Amino acid sequence: METNLMRLSADQPANQLQIIREPGLQAPGSSVSGPAQASTSRAFIEANTVETSFSDIRQHHIIPVYVKDNEPLISQGDFIQATEEAVYDVFRGEQILAPQIRVSHPIKGRIPEARNKPANQLEDWERTIYYERLMFCIEVPTIYDTVGGNQLTLVVGGVKAYNLDNLYNRKGATEHFKLFVGFRNLVCTNLCVRTDGYLGDLRVGSLDQLRAAIYQLLGAYEQHRHLRQLQALTEYALTEQQFAQLIGRCRMYQHLPPAAKQQVPALLYGDQQLGTVCRDYFRDESFCRDDNGDINLWRLYNLFTGANKSTYIDQFLDRSVNALDFALQVQDAVEGRSTSWYLQ
Repeated sequence: METNLMRLSADQPANQLQIIREPGLQAPGSSVSGPAQASTSRAFIEANTVETSFSDIRQHHIIPVYVKDNEPLISQGDFIQATEEAVYDVFRGEQILAPQIRVSHPIKGRIPEARNKPANQLEDWERTIYYERLMFCIEVPTIYDTVGGNQLTLVVGGVKAYNLDNLYNRKGATEHFKLFVGFRNLVCTNLCVRTDGYLGDLRVGSLDQLRAAIYQLLGAYEQHRHLRQLQALTEYALTEQQFAQLIGRCRMYQHLPPAAKQQVPALLYGDQQLGTVCRDYFRDESFCRDDNGDINLWRLYNLFTGANKSTYIDQFLDRSVNALDFALQVQDAVEGRSTSWYLQ
């Protein structure tokens, strides 16, 4: 499948993006069948997640089944493999790193022969496990650009959360997935995801339907427009007084009466994340305020995406998209194109 997603020259201004395609940096293939360079960046999500590998998922994680016919759901391993194969196909000739995988909410079990053993006496081979929630990122480091002095590289990934599926059903029932394509800020590993690069409630009944949705998302994503929006955020700033007012209104939003809340653009961040934004406004090494207290909207956006790392897997991508929407709304208000309740 051909795509218009190509490498961008970091030396070009945002309104004059120059496409550069270099010859094959890596032969087509897949880390699921052979070695691939692993991402060396820090975790893109923290919360209560742990790191795991594709081989561990394949070899040691059991696969949930439908209760009515004992047929397996689409496994997390199959999801990762289908996405990686699509990435290698669409971005043929680019360097593609091995998936970075985070899991949470372990579901533990044991084999029947060990049903009467105390838990502290179980052998490793007598234990079973799978994780209810999984998120992964596949980085394409040869597709990149620079925004606000930070290098961004293309990433593709997804979320599989079995708690969203109805296991009391038969094979063929719709299963839930989340897919995304966007950029990762290498300075902080924050994910930058835009609406057209996100499928938040993908429901499929087969692996073939899932593969088709992956290709469709990669084909519809407007990389250039996304980068222009991110670049534009560097051109606008808030004063310290405006930042304080913004954060105060953000805290008020969750407590608005329902009727009033419907008139205000949604904000999915709670007090814990907003507290992190306030702290990092003063302390973050890469995105804190200027000496005079001003903070440009690119830095503000990264404070929100940084705070998002404490979010659980099932809400992470929704908040990531919401952070960009929120920053763009603030930009419109600062530019004078619209008014914002958050800055009134």
